[in-house]
Amino acid sequence: MTDNNLKNTYRQKLISFEEAAQKVKSGDFVATALGLGSCSIDFFEAVLDRYEELHDVKLSDSVQLRPCRLYDPVFMNNIKDHIQYVPAFGLATIREIYGSNCDYLVNNLSDSGAKMIQRTDVFICQVTPPDSRGYMNLGLSNDYSLEMLENRRVGPLRLAIGEVNDQMPVVYGKNWVHISDFDYLIEHSSAPPTFKRNPPSEIETTIAAYVLELINDGDTIQMGLGGITESVFAGLENKRGLGVHSEMLPMGLPRMVEEGIIDNKNKPFDRGISVGTFCLGDEEMYEYVSENPAVEIHPGYYVNKAPLIARIPNMLAVNNALMIDFSGQITAEGLGHRMISGSGGQLDFVLGSFWSEGGKSVTVMRSARQGADGQLTSSIVPGLPTGTPVTVPRTFANYVVTEYGITDLRNKTRQERAHALINIAHPELRSELRWQLQKAFY
Repeated sequence: MTDNNLKNTYRQKLISFEEAAQKVKSGDFVATALGLGSCSIDFFEAVLDRYEELHDVKLSDSVQLRPCRLYDPVFMNNIKDHIQYVPAFGLATIREIYGSNCDYLVNNLSDSGAKMIQRTDVFICQVTPPDSRGYMNLGLSNDYSLEMLENRRVGPLRLAIGEVNDQMPVVYGKNWVHISDFDYLIEHSSAPPTFKRNPPSEIETTIAAYVLELINDGDTIQMGLGGITESVFAGLENKRGLGVHSEMLPMGLPRMVEEGIIDNKNKPFDRGISVGTFCLGDEEMYEYVSENPAVEIHPGYYVNKAPLIARIPNMLAVNNALMIDFSGQITAEGLGHRMISGSGGQLDFVLGSFWSEGGKSVTVMRSARQGADGQLTSSIVPGLPTGTPVTVPRTFANYVVTEYGITDLRNKTRQERAHALINIAHPELRSELRWQLQKAFY
């Protein structure tokens, strides 16, 4: 494509957010990228403005970072006959909407692209401006975006829209698309939202200290979102030669590389490179990953592929949970029929680490939750509440860590697991749990 042809093609595809919203039809499933790759709220707001003339439209995103009426339960209830919200993964900021005009697309991150392909009529994501050959970078978030665009003829996808953001960093990896992959383009310059690690609580610090006992020099690590996992990463000062193969590139990565804690030299592939599917962090983090050969972002179907993860020796996966039952069934998605977040890539990495030589999967959680009335509710229970989704089957449960210790469930019987879990439950709740164990198992 010559320079003039490229410029002409670019100009011909330019439209506004409002014009893009006008192309949404009744019955459409409209999806955007995960996290920082998602469209600016202007697009969703423009679609929501049309709710009276639309019917059975579904709007979908993952890892919500920008405030929008889409997450307002009152507003969404008022338009439930017209537009519904269908996230593929939700942060704590949208928990209220789950009980309202909201559904959930059941998925693991490794197959989220394949599922989105079969559902999506309109897809929009952020990209960098095209280079001289027409290639645009997906920047700080790939996940299912590249897979959607690579396979757009497989499913019902009618329109692919690129939001061109000149402030989106270029990040290396299989993270490139071409201007020809998009039907329309929208120009919108905006700085990526920044995030910093909050000071850890005493409980988070205690749990992190136990997890650090399980991490050895030379391990390759994956850590999910959450205060506990971030506290673990912040405490790696005495480790050396670690690798990163993770759904989310961990915050603090620049300092860890500079201090020699992370060098990625022990991985059998992608050696010397920190690999992820998306990035969240502060300005230092975004500057570090920008055009850095030591960092790559790839699609979820690569990074989260369990057989590929299993090829990495000493793979250590650390993820949060809400609750675990006596037999080792783990939920990180919801309690009962109430959705709280989603599975993300947790099971992908649990499976990969399970088959990794020397691998470990570590589930971290508070031993109990305290209600507004001060009453404690155990996170370790005889059985999960009816309707609770099982994120990790008991057959793959490995290490479980609370603020009261560590237990390894992998080779334990059902009764041995129950006793081991009660030993790391909240001390005030252990007597009740032992009574429940006697009642349920004996």
